[in-house]
Amino acid sequence: MRWAYEDVLLFVRSWDAVWFGVMFLIAFAYAWWPRNQAAFRKAARIPLEDETP
Repeated sequence: MRWAYEDVLLFVRSWDAVWFGVMFLIAFAYAWWPRNQAAFRKAARIPLEDETP
């Protein structure tokens, strides 16, 4: 069987959605992992800190 350009394009586009979903779940899990909570809370306070000496 010889693959046409449209067949390859359809295959790649269908796996793009899967790839995006997997990467989103990894990022979501990282953001909500309990061990990372302190670092995210510290980063969230940066805009509120006073920089005057």
